[in-house]
Amino acid sequence: MIRRLLSAIVILTLVIGPALVAGAADSIGTKLDDTAITTKVKAKLTTDKVKNLVKVHVETKDGVVHLAGTVPTDADKAEAERLARGIDGVKEVMNELTVSSPSASPSTK
Repeated sequence: MIRRLLSAIVILTLVIGPALVAGAADSIGTKLDDTAITTKVKAKLTTDKVKNLVKVHVETKDGVVHLAGTVPTDADKAEAERLARGIDGVKEVMNELTVSSPSASPSTK
């Protein structure tokens, strides 16, 4: 009886063990990919001479980039999204940026 139980445990370990390790490796790989994407997006936003995008908050989960924060114009919002989409590995961009002023055009009074 104990022999059968031990045999069953060994068989289950051999069958399930690699699946658990593979799942953990996929999870770790995904997190590393997401971190790399976030880093690349942040670098792109801060080095492309787009001073208005330096304070954009960037998070990535499963290849989906989330942009948050406030930018001065609609053009800045669109530019942040365009730059994020241009990074390898980005599956989608969720642009949740808000525009601090209604328009970038000067008032005519």
